Amino acid sequence: MLRYWIWLVLLCTALPARAVLTIDIVGAGERQIPVAIVPFANEEKLAQSITEVVSLDLKRSGLFRLVNPTSKTPHEPSEVVYADWRGVEALAIGSVETQQDGRVTVKFRLLDAVKQTELFGQAVTAKGDQMRAIGHRIADLIYEKLTGNPGVFSTRIAYVNRQGKNNRLVVADSDGYNDRVVLSINEPIMSPAWSPDGSQLTYVTLEQGHAVVYVQSLVTNQRTVLSNARGSNSAPVWAPDGKHLAVVLTRDGSPQIYLVRPDGTDLRRLTFSGAIDTEPSFSPDGQYLLFTSDRGGSAQIYRMPVEGKTAERLTFEGGNNFSPRYSPDGKSFVFAHQASGRFNIAVQDFQTRQMQLLTEGGWEKRPSFSPNGKLILFATEAQGRGILAIVSSDGRVKQKLSSQAGDVREPIWGPFLKQ
Repeated sequence: MLRYWIWLVLLCTALPARAVLTIDIVGAGERQIPVAIVPFANEEKLAQSITEVVSLDLKRSGLFRLVNPTSKTPHEPSEVVYADWRGVEALAIGSVETQQDGRVTVKFRLLDAVKQTELFGQAVTAKGDQMRAIGHRIADLIYEKLTGNPGVFSTRIAYVNRQGKNNRLVVADSDGYNDRVVLSINEPIMSPAWSPDGSQLTYVTLEQGHAVVYVQSLVTNQRTVLSNARGSNSAPVWAPDGKHLAVVLTRDGSPQIYLVRPDGTDLRRLTFSGAIDTEPSFSPDGQYLLFTSDRGGSAQIYRMPVEGKTAERLTFEGGNNFSPRYSPDGKSFVFAHQASGRFNIAVQDFQTRQMQLLTEGGWEKRPSFSPNGKLILFATEAQGRGILAIVSSDGRVKQKLSSQAGDVREPIWGPFLKQ
């Protein structure tokens, strides 16, 4: 008998389910897993098809080949005739039921069509306008069960959309839906960064006539000044434990990296090079910092312990290397690589020191890993406009996320959200 777990109850009011980013996918994984997603029973009564969300999520990962279920519509394991599903490795079935209070209960099962066994089954009850979130969560579970890695379809991204003089800081689902404007001003917004729990963003604006670092709650929308020292305040990034941030200040001369608490207190200088030290990134354990510095004559990436000591240069190829970000497992880092007037997204392994170019080159900057380390979000251009793009960590799958209007810049992938 199936045991159901209630793994998600969403009580908040959803934003309108719309997408401001159109996704084009190129390439596929070395091996695509054939999966069939059968439309859930009674989901035609919903404003949003759950299985449509699940199918699109799995498709854009590049790791799955979606098999059309045609006219076969089993909704319970007893209704499945496995002989009808030859060539399919996994089969998703389910149903929805609207409760008297208007909430919707979604029951879902994933079946191994080869071994003819049930892999798992779960249920969730939520408000009717949260069906996209349910679909993302189901896609995450399928992805994790079939690949061994957690899915990131339920995560969010942040970016800056510029239209004329207006700049908007936007938070959206990873597929571009449910976009929310966090800040809208007629001054530049730069360097957004997520808090480890995904509840806050820090960023830089020029609204006070010079670069100032702010922290803003995504729950209350309250924003506070983190750093407004004389000169420039820039490139904020949270430590993994959320107790400190690294920021870049020019208060003592050239741009240098400092450590500060989220309330702006306990400021401590970390670098003392006299050159330009900027774009810090914490290691997953919080013990090290990657950063960009021109102390060797060109922009290159260095690593140093947070507690000080000598910085170690990590990049040597190309003209300039900048904007480093640690991978979630701490084994590699992604960065922007410039050579011969073109910018590529590259990754480098800490142990082997080998660099791999993931993109063909152009105007490609500001990379950040998805929280499972399998995808990389970055900024690029198409037809003279700034857009977002995603590349898999092995370079095989590429996506372009084009906005309906304006330039899209400064992307950053958010963390896993706690369930």
